[in-house]
Amino acid sequence: MVHNFRDVQFMSAAQKATTLRAWIRFLKSGLQFQQFTKALYDHLIQRCSFIAHCSRAGFYSHYFEAGDSAAVFLSQFDSRGPCLSVEYGGTYWASGDYEDINRAMITEGEGFIPSLLENAHRRQQVADIASATTLLAKHGISVEGCEKANGGEQPTAEASQSSQKPSPYANR
Repeated sequence: MVHNFRDVQFMSAAQKATTLRAWIRFLKSGLQFQQFTKALYDHLIQRCSFIAHCSRAGFYSHYFEAGDSAAVFLSQFDSRGPCLSVEYGGTYWASGDYEDINRAMITEGEGFIPSLLENAHRRQQVADIASATTLLAKHGISVEGCEKANGGEQPTAEASQSSQKPSPYANR
C-alpha cells in the first residue's frame, strides 16, 4: 500500500517511510529481534507512547519474549480494536505530527497481526503449561492422565496424585 508522509520537525517523510519498511519487516519476520531495528525502537519510544525499558534489548525482552506481552504490544496496532496506548491508554499517539506514520503502521499490521496474535497465544499456552508442569512436579504431582476439560483451553487433573494423597495441612 502506498502511504503519503509529510515532513515534520523531528522526522522527515523519508524517515517515516524507512520506519514503516522496518515495521513491516519486523512483523513479517514473526517479531524476530534481528529485525527489531534501533530506528524502529526509537520511533516506538519517542512517537508511539511506549516506555523505553532501558534499552532496545530491554524493550524487546519486555514485549516479545512472552506471548502475553507480545499480545499486549500488538493490541496497540490492531485495527480490530481501539488502538489504545498500552502504556498510557488513549489514542493520542495516533494523531498530530506522527499520525501518518502511526496510522500506516496500524494499516500495514492488518495483514500480520491476527496470525501474530494467534502465535503469541499459542506460545503463552505452551509456556504456561510448562510452568504448571514444573510446579506440579516440584510437589510430587504428575500430570499423567490430564485432559482438556470440555474441549477448553485449560487442562484438568482428574486423577492426579494430589487427589490420592491427603493434604498434610488437612487436620491443622
